[in-house]
Amino acid sequence: MLNVNDYHYKKILVLGLAKSGVVAASLLHQLGAFVTVNDYKPFEENPDAQGLLEQGIKVVCGSHPVELLDEGFELIVKNPGIPYSNPLVQGAVELGIPIITEVELAYQISEADIIGITGTNGKTTTTTLIYEMLDKASRNPLIAGNIGTVASEVAQKATSENTMVVELSSFQLMGIRTFRPHIAIVTNLYEAHLDYHDSWEEYANAKMNITKNQLESDYVIVNADQKELMDLISFTKAKIIPFSTKEFIQDGASIRNGMLTFMGEDIISLDEIVLPGAHNLENILSAAAAVKLMGVDNEAIRKVLTSFTGVKHRTQFVEEINGRKFYNDSKATNILAASSALNAFDEPIILLAGGLDRGNSFDDLIPSLKGVKALVLFGETAKKIEKAGTEAGIQTILHVNNVEDAVPAAYEISNAGDVILLSPACASWDQYRTFEVRGDIFIEAVHKLKKSS
Repeated sequence: MLNVNDYHYKKILVLGLAKSGVVAASLLHQLGAFVTVNDYKPFEENPDAQGLLEQGIKVVCGSHPVELLDEGFELIVKNPGIPYSNPLVQGAVELGIPIITEVELAYQISEADIIGITGTNGKTTTTTLIYEMLDKASRNPLIAGNIGTVASEVAQKATSENTMVVELSSFQLMGIRTFRPHIAIVTNLYEAHLDYHDSWEEYANAKMNITKNQLESDYVIVNADQKELMDLISFTKAKIIPFSTKEFIQDGASIRNGMLTFMGEDIISLDEIVLPGAHNLENILSAAAAVKLMGVDNEAIRKVLTSFTGVKHRTQFVEEINGRKFYNDSKATNILAASSALNAFDEPIILLAGGLDRGNSFDDLIPSLKGVKALVLFGETAKKIEKAGTEAGIQTILHVNNVEDAVPAAYEISNAGDVILLSPACASWDQYRTFEVRGDIFIEAVHKLKKSS
């Protein structure tokens, strides 16, 4: 860990706990700051806050009082999940107090090079692929960010022998000042999280922050199939490495004659790649480009791509029961992600979908419902998705209470050869704390069904 003196004797507010807030507060305390932690959960129900108090850190719990700003903080480290519309955050902005997220701290203390991955969809798969490829090449990678351990915790252990592979959300990237990955990746960019961001422009600009501090010696890997994204990224000082699933690119990653290529060099035949779905080609191309820039040999890439079948909660094969294949795609929290999963299969699909109602319709899902033979719906959006399913011509549509009930219901109306796919097209928060919890409940229900079959 690099010795950072920037925070000695500074008054810093850590706003919101969860994993990132706990790590940030402890780290700043270790770096000599005067830390105050503010969390919405009451102190008596808040073991994280209790643990920080035992370290000698001041804690304020139960609300986010704007009056806290009277204490003269010089910096706020904000939990990414707390929106900028929060009155305390708005007050800090008006006072000109800098607001960062903990990934900024991670960058400042890390001895390791950083590969940062963002985009609307595909971040987790791309991050995991890069980690696995670097690992196969014995490059000592460390995985961090949204996908795993908090980045500023991983950074404390990182040395110059490591490479940090960090998945980054728009929420995190809004709170950076100096963060600079050696290699940045933008997998794609579609409308998302507009319940958090004020506008598409704010969302897109947050994503572009991944490259705003990069220099000529750095790289940014970008989806060349999206012209708007290529236009947005044109301001960067980094060397742009494009990738495309639609056309051959000599100076990037693409497909030629059924082969995955980088800088014109054939790496692996598409027939050898076991990860399903055309959408995953984008993730594979960007991951291969990143590790080739790091000097990884083709054999390490091939070893991963001939064995890697997906990450948990992202088109994850769970089990086959009497000829029915069950897939967990709980991480599909928007229409585009669900569409990508649906388009990955040629078999008849029974789709399990529904969740938090963010006010949008599901008209954009209709084209991808053509291969769906039945819908099993739950959550706040069940009626809206039923409407889209009816317009797509789906005859069999069931409503159930939750994911656990959806599994046996789907099995009852299925036939051998069907795919039973959980791909909700919605966030989980109407019924489940996280999409991971939702996916785990699906997996448990599938295993329970197999035992009883």
